[in-house]
Amino acid sequence: MGMRLKLLACKVLQRELCSLIPKCDNYIDVTFIRQDLHNTPQLLNKALQDEIDRIDAGDDKHTSPEPFDAILLGYGLCSNAVTGLKSTRHKLIIPKAHDCITFLLGSREKYNDIFNQNPGTYWYSTGWVENAKLPSKERLEEIRKEYTETYGEENAQYLMEMEHNWVKDYNTAGFIFWDGVKNSDARNFTKRCAESLKWEFKAYQGSSAFLSDFLNARWNSKYFLILEPGNSASQSFDEEVIKGE
Repeated sequence: MGMRLKLLACKVLQRELCSLIPKCDNYIDVTFIRQDLHNTPQLLNKALQDEIDRIDAGDDKHTSPEPFDAILLGYGLCSNAVTGLKSTRHKLIIPKAHDCITFLLGSREKYNDIFNQNPGTYWYSTGWVENAKLPSKERLEEIRKEYTETYGEENAQYLMEMEHNWVKDYNTAGFIFWDGVKNSDARNFTKRCAESLKWEFKAYQGSSAFLSDFLNARWNSKYFLILEPGNSASQSFDEEVIKGE
């Protein structure tokens, strides 16, 4: 018999995780959490801690009839959203990664290689396109409409100029695709975004290696932080990204 694991994960990863869970040796009970909480890391932190507390108390609505062996957090550091999280009853397993791009590409090393070659990459994936408001012509038009209705045409023009400033930090729309996961619509959307933003479009083959290790309890300490009950994570400010305390 495999382990019984509770997974809390961002909805951005829903397609990829749902393609892997049926093949997993372990029993995985999963709760997906909406992506827009990333916009306010403190709220995401609270939402995750609330979920952990419910699991610890035994009143999580998705709780297995048998105790869980560990709680998996399907998040990276994510603007410090995982720092301070703790369980009173369960081990917490947290990937040592800055964000989910490492999960989608399949390794921290691949992510670092691409970043070093092209630090101006803004990342897209099917899950990101489906669950987040990403840079696009449509998104900029939506923002302009909101600004105009709220602040007037003249102020909206100034705010849009400010909105465009961050675009200068990027030059590439990088789309991560997985074999066996629907990609075509999101890939075409990403191409249109690149054209409207005058960015280059690049497609990257993703890999299930990292998430497969995560779900199958192959928790190499180089890539996964294992916290005993009562312990929490903090940013390590080095290549390991997070550490226990």
